[in-house]
Amino acid sequence: MCFPAPRRSERVGDCVAGLKSREFRVGSIVKKLIVFDLDGTLAESKSSLDSEMSRLLHELLAIVKVAVISGGDWPQFEKQFLSNLAHDERLLSLSLLPTSGTKFYRYDSAGWKKIHSEDFTADERDKILSALTKAIGVAGFKIEKMWGEQIEDRGSQITFSALGQQAPLEEKDKWDPDVSKRRKIKSILEKSIPEFSVRTGGSTSIDITNPGIDKAYGIRKLRDILGISINEMIFIGDACTWVATTTLPKPWESIAFRSTIPTIRSGLFKQSLPV
Repeated sequence: MCFPAPRRSERVGDCVAGLKSREFRVGSIVKKLIVFDLDGTLAESKSSLDSEMSRLLHELLAIVKVAVISGGDWPQFEKQFLSNLAHDERLLSLSLLPTSGTKFYRYDSAGWKKIHSEDFTADERDKILSALTKAIGVAGFKIEKMWGEQIEDRGSQITFSALGQQAPLEEKDKWDPDVSKRRKIKSILEKSIPEFSVRTGGSTSIDITNPGIDKAYGIRKLRDILGISINEMIFIGDACTWVATTTLPKPWESIAFRSTIPTIRSGLFKQSLPV
């Protein structure tokens, strides 16, 4: 489903009488877990969670379990997401899935703990890095200015960021708006390392993982670790991320908003989701 904006006026905090405190109603359907994408959904690409979004998430954690999934690695979650989120007992209801779910973090009294990780072997890592370096050269795109490292080894995922990891959002938005540049690099990589999965992500990125690693993979990990069935979850993200979850079996539900961050800020937490 893809919606321009939420329509209802019922506040999340005033859920229907009889609804359990760890559940959330989507129309007439009760959900036990809300899964959010990070970049472009809760925050701008690689930008920190702002104070209002932090407050809204903190309120939501009092009502229902929440998970956040992203292609970024754990340090990005710490800097972009956790640094502005209130640190209290409500974090017990939060699960974090860096690198599309190949890593899984939960919170307890001692802090955040890595529950699960699926990293490349040394040989796999070397092969990917070599192929990526060659593909960038063959594609021949001239990049006049870089902001930080262009290739990042995230353990279970290797990411190419054309303008560097710290590039400003306005520059990233201008570099490859139609994805044609990254598709060229992706095509070269798919021929040189066909045993791996190559996907475009964000506004300037290409992610390389083992086959079958995407947001849907992360959702299945949530099911297996938390013991919450897929039909008791709902995924909220932008349109590009939503596509990756459409392989999940029905009655899985996901919602993509064309203008995700403003929609969430203005209505998603304050109103019931569209039905």
